[in-house]
Amino acid sequence: MWWRSSFLVLPLLLGGLLSGCSDDDDNDAAFQLQLLHYADVDGGGTAALENVEAFSALVDHFRGGMPEHTVLVSSGDNYIPGPIFQASADDRVGAVTGASGVGRGEIAMANALGVQVSAVGNHELDAGTEAFAGIIAPDGDYPGAQFPYLSGNLDFSSDANLEDLVTADAAAAGDGAGRLAASAVVTVDGERIGFVGASTPTLASITSTGDIGIAPVGFDGSGEALDALAQVIQEDVDVLRDAGIDKIILLAHMQQIQVERALAPRLCGVDVIIAGGSNTLLADGDDILRAGDTAADFYPLEYTAACDEAPVLVVNTDGDFTYLGRLMLEFDDQGRIITDALDPSMNGAWAATEDTVNRLGAEPIPGVMAVSDALRNVLVEKDGNVQGHTDVYLDGRRATVRTRESNLGDLTADANLWYADQLDTGEAPVISLKNGGGIRADIGRIVAPPGSTDASEVEYLPPAGNDYGKPDGGISQLDMETSLAFNNGLVTLTVTAGELWDILEHAVAAAGPDATPGSFPQVAGLRFEFDTSRTARTGGDDNQGAATTGERIRTLEVVDDSGAVTDTVVENGSLVGDANRTFRLVTLNFLADCAADGGDCGDGYPYNNLTAAEYRSLEDPAYTGNDPGLSDFATAGTEQDALGEYLQAFHGDAASAYDVSMEVNERILNVTCWVSLDCIPHDKAPLFHAREWLSIVADDPTQD
Repeated sequence: MWWRSSFLVLPLLLGGLLSGCSDDDDNDAAFQLQLLHYADVDGGGTAALENVEAFSALVDHFRGGMPEHTVLVSSGDNYIPGPIFQASADDRVGAVTGASGVGRGEIAMANALGVQVSAVGNHELDAGTEAFAGIIAPDGDYPGAQFPYLSGNLDFSSDANLEDLVTADAAAAGDGAGRLAASAVVTVDGERIGFVGASTPTLASITSTGDIGIAPVGFDGSGEALDALAQVIQEDVDVLRDAGIDKIILLAHMQQIQVERALAPRLCGVDVIIAGGSNTLLADGDDILRAGDTAADFYPLEYTAACDEAPVLVVNTDGDFTYLGRLMLEFDDQGRIITDALDPSMNGAWAATEDTVNRLGAEPIPGVMAVSDALRNVLVEKDGNVQGHTDVYLDGRRATVRTRESNLGDLTADANLWYADQLDTGEAPVISLKNGGGIRADIGRIVAPPGSTDASEVEYLPPAGNDYGKPDGGISQLDMETSLAFNNGLVTLTVTAGELWDILEHAVAAAGPDATPGSFPQVAGLRFEFDTSRTARTGGDDNQGAATTGERIRTLEVVDDSGAVTDTVVENGSLVGDANRTFRLVTLNFLADCAADGGDCGDGYPYNNLTAAEYRSLEDPAYTGNDPGLSDFATAGTEQDALGEYLQAFHGDAASAYDVSMEVNERILNVTCWVSLDCIPHDKAPLFHAREWLSIVADDPTQD
């Protein structure tokens, strides 16, 4: 049978494995821990609700097999601003959670799942520190988070909204429910298991951190920065070690799993690092993955500690309750993991699907179902409010929008450009740029034959119709609120040719193998080529004030609606023409409010110190009066309204449905990928004219 043998042998194993357990810290040979974990419930739409009941059944099943030896943890991003987040403010959800309020439904589901500790993710702070406090702290009949949030490199005491929630480090997790600390302890069958939390030091550039102190300062991912981060984390680990705890797990929400990988050999005394924020699916050969999914690497990844060569494991799963991570651990009498006991038939990514649940004979947790049903009842109303039509799958997957051009990225960038032209009665913008990290989900469905693991059999289809008034191919209010969950405001500003070049250098600076940076751009009115093998821009959000000037942008052209080039800004890696000529640009307020107030720029974009920005917020009443009025569910001047208005104007019915393929590759070309043909569709490569190839050869004559 194709399902795991452990379905049948688990009851037999438990008797033998548990017989070696002991309450005596001095005699804990072969102590076993079942570590269940997840992260990144940050799709924002119905996907999490569609998965959570099956996910809860897996949690209940595995916990039920060995309740005294199981811990369930989250490595952060337990919610994200978006439809589910907002639905929790509805009284119908409040009747289940105890009191209505944004984000509370998602915390109520975590409570019902039995989460015992969580790291602080970036999305926990997206609505600001006051909202974070209101979501995790008790409030009348609302119990708040029934687990502590952990992050040792964040100083919550400096923020007025959070200072009263700070509690003692290394205390019992149950005593820290709804509070903030660096570490906590969960006692499992008499053994103390220490948990330390850490959040990405880039937090200030990707979310709303208020007055939270963040360490280390100036983190840039370099070896020195990683050493500094490891030192900060080590201090919290040492507090637990000094208390006699020899089994320590780090909940690290670092956004890029390369950081967790790099931390593993830099730390001493950490047994397991549970990654978060990257949605990286790790799996072993026994894992049955969901249709269309492939593992990025093996589960678990194995390293050795900095001080004593003890084993250190790194694990992660994909988000939105798609998988439950399960790590069965045995520890020797020194508190070290016995790696020979790691069993792929038990460990790995367990798909939260109906088939898996049926094979196990598992049942969902009733408390989880009650919350998810209440949220779903609110959300279905939005799915019947159709705004436009598409004949194609709109690719908003993280691995696409953060690494290459996306048809959904093109669509929303086009919408922003057209919409800004309607509202801004001054000089019309000719360029649209947004960060791929602002696109949170696809619009469509991924289908594969039952039981298939062949990627060639996977179909990417437009949205399906439903009983709520949504036709096949319909793009609903819910689709848009899910995909553009942050609903950023739009702003227009003026940039010079030199400033535009620097902005694009930053946009591709973090691109590279296995990287999915949120700063990667999606554009309209531009076409550019970049080369990740060349020097990346580093340091600072001051325009043309980089510590290292980037050399990745090889060609940068401004184009009109037909794709015809109207201005060449960069050719063969050099600026063309007057560096001070200007272009009007529309972008997101998250990225560019700094151009008006001098604060930190979102995702580190260099919009500070522009020569003459002429910043305009399209949410200002001076501009919202020009709103076309074709779509009215979102606030005027925002990206959701821009997309709704654009769809109604150009793709409002099935006859005018959007039809740009998900394999589009016309605006953004990764030269490195093009040369090797390893990360763009092969059938697209010949479409690029000879000039691109000749420029590559001119720059690097060694190319074949």
